[in-house]
Amino acid sequence: METKHMKLLSMIAAAASLCSCSDGDDPVLTQKDWSTTEFFSPTDEASPTTFYKPSVGYVADPMPFYDPVAKNFKIMYLQEYRPNQAGTYHPFWCVETSDAANYVSLGELIPTGGLYEQDAALGTGSVFYNEADQTYYTFYTGHAYHSDVTGYGEAVMMATSKDFKTWVKDRSFFIKGEDVYSKSDFRDPMVFRGDDNRFHMVVSTRKGGKGVLAEYVSDDLRNWTSAGEFMTMMWDRFYECPDVFKMGDYWYLVYSEMHDAIRKVQYFKGRTLDELKACTANDAGLWPDSHEGFLDSRGLYAAKTASDGTDRYIWGWCGTRAGNDNTSSIEWAGSLVAHRLIQHADGTLTLGEVPALAGKYNQRQSVTVTSTEGNVTWSDGNFSLDGDAAVIFSRLGKHNRISFTVTTSGDSDRFGFSFGRGSDSEKYYSLIVNPEGDALRKINFEEEGIAGTGFLGNNDGYVFNRPDDNVYDVTIVTDNSVCVVYINDVANYTNRIYGMSQNCWSLNSYGGNIRIDNLEITQY
Repeated sequence: METKHMKLLSMIAAAASLCSCSDGDDPVLTQKDWSTTEFFSPTDEASPTTFYKPSVGYVADPMPFYDPVAKNFKIMYLQEYRPNQAGTYHPFWCVETSDAANYVSLGELIPTGGLYEQDAALGTGSVFYNEADQTYYTFYTGHAYHSDVTGYGEAVMMATSKDFKTWVKDRSFFIKGEDVYSKSDFRDPMVFRGDDNRFHMVVSTRKGGKGVLAEYVSDDLRNWTSAGEFMTMMWDRFYECPDVFKMGDYWYLVYSEMHDAIRKVQYFKGRTLDELKACTANDAGLWPDSHEGFLDSRGLYAAKTASDGTDRYIWGWCGTRAGNDNTSSIEWAGSLVAHRLIQHADGTLTLGEVPALAGKYNQRQSVTVTSTEGNVTWSDGNFSLDGDAAVIFSRLGKHNRISFTVTTSGDSDRFGFSFGRGSDSEKYYSLIVNPEGDALRKINFEEEGIAGTGFLGNNDGYVFNRPDDNVYDVTIVTDNSVCVVYINDVANYTNRIYGMSQNCWSLNSYGGNIRIDNLEITQY
């Protein structure tokens, strides 16, 4: 039987052989964490701190808000337990942050109601601070457990606070669908101030079976008048968690499309509110960009934004997967993920890395190659991969930030990166920048290896333009099993990938020729 000592010696010999066939020996050929490359089954930390999750339960439907008094961001969210208490569930919990990269929990702020009250279960809403009366207002969805008692499955309700700590529900306040809108789908209230300096509220509901955003207006946040339909929803779609805001010269609606065929965060834009509303009038489909306003993959949902006057960030949840199985569908609720909103000159939006993340991942790691596949050469930390090839690196930590530049030699070359690679693994998981014709690209999720099933549906990103010079600046941020990818400020991709943490990873080419430069790995 091979002893551990003999096994280590054989690995050292293999490393020496690898070094001799390379064009250079810049990367150190030793293991950083362990002396083996076999797959390790990691367990997520109980309380991840970059993509926040409470130690017990999960984050769902965040309600971000910039607090002008404390001068920080507060993110209320639905606290999801598994299992939830029967009938009364999803109290509002909250975290606060100054930089969207480090969070402090404020615990539970707004509890659920009783079994026979309208807000037996809470649904998402929005928070607003009114300087006139120095009061915080939270408008939320009351979801009745006994709708036969209340008369409505869902209604808009309100709680107020003077200090953001102690909240009082106003039991006399209700906005209901009445006989105009659905009594069972009337939820997700979003409050904003319009150009008319009045308060506006949009509510996700249905009218005559078709999805609409109902609109209400107020001068004091307490007395609301119906203003009819703010916007109809395209075809048979339903826009959850609406977020209306103005950024520069444009008004935006960010929403989460609940249709099972889509299930992604999207947006519309207009130079005025009327122009914004017209984007869907009579199912017009006036999309804001070349990819129907998609902002991320299925890995991000229920995302809403908040701004401190300088930067606007968007927070959503990245769901878990049943059985920690990467081939399973995304479950409801998970970890809190933040991106920076990037507004381009034409008003289109993309998502980018939160600036504070680069500073948080501040421990630079050595770049350590463990093995290669196919034709791989390197020198001074730069790599060239030709044909079907891969360069495999040593184990990552639990929190990693990986940045590099990829240059493809042709317009149709494919490249990607893989996680959870063990020398004994029959399958591993890859994010592949896949050509959609010569001009477009899309990030796909695939299970590779001899036992891999290939493309994993309902996990792909959205199409984006291939860079004219074929140069891709890539940043990957991971926290336990959550992974976010940013490319050239034009594409991003959020996903749940179990097995990334503390395992080997690789950079890959698929049939073409790519060059990888400026590879840097930092952790915390």
